[in-house]
Amino acid sequence: MAYKFLSVEKEGSVAVVTLNRPEKRNALSIALRYEMDACLKELEGDDEISVVIITGSGPAFCAGFDLTEMRFDDSEHVKRFTGSSDVYHQRLMRFRKPLIAAINGPALAGGLDLAVLCDIRIASEGASFAHLEIKFGSPVLFTALSDIIGGGLARELCLTGRRIDAAEALRIGLVNQVVPRGRLLEEAKRLAQTIAQAPRSGLEATKAMIIQSSEAVRGWQTGAQANAFSGVEPGKLPIRKAT
Repeated sequence: MAYKFLSVEKEGSVAVVTLNRPEKRNALSIALRYEMDACLKELEGDDEISVVIITGSGPAFCAGFDLTEMRFDDSEHVKRFTGSSDVYHQRLMRFRKPLIAAINGPALAGGLDLAVLCDIRIASEGASFAHLEIKFGSPVLFTALSDIIGGGLARELCLTGRRIDAAEALRIGLVNQVVPRGRLLEEAKRLAQTIAQAPRSGLEATKAMIIQSSEAVRGWQTGAQANAFSGVEPGKLPIRKAT
């Protein structure tokens, strides 16, 4: 399948999915969220693929949800906004194959969620992480982060929106490895190929246990997104005006 906002490359049993909105810092628009759902569904059903890598094009990994779409004065738009969020998160949380995030730059707000919903995270030296959405009233996906770094640190980062660099992310266990940007995909592919050497049946059984144990999965309620963004204050959204 061809995608407008994603590129997909397959090398043996490894697929590399690249978010391809560099001019928008790979922000997760409604259309991109639906494409991610369709892409991961397709890769999940591909018997030739054992491991999937997710990365971003350009200098950013992902800036989170597209702020220009955060308007809630139209019922049809709200339905698409929340519906795309639901299917996108559900697909990531319940994806049956190992996911590796190759974090090439800032992973902010929903971009940080995307990273922590992957099984393993490798970051470039210039990567950074923050839940900036708390600053304008958007809810933070606390359980996904706390699954990785523990409740105490997750509370701090979710409530303050503090940005951390790659070195601190490695120290607190948010990422598994930090490498020079030029080696990021090379290292992610090397790791993916190592994982792919295991029988697929064992990988999928292990992923099933990971999914079953995830607080983020257990805490997610389909349809709850309808009211999740009710606290967003449009006046505080950091949207740059066109010049």
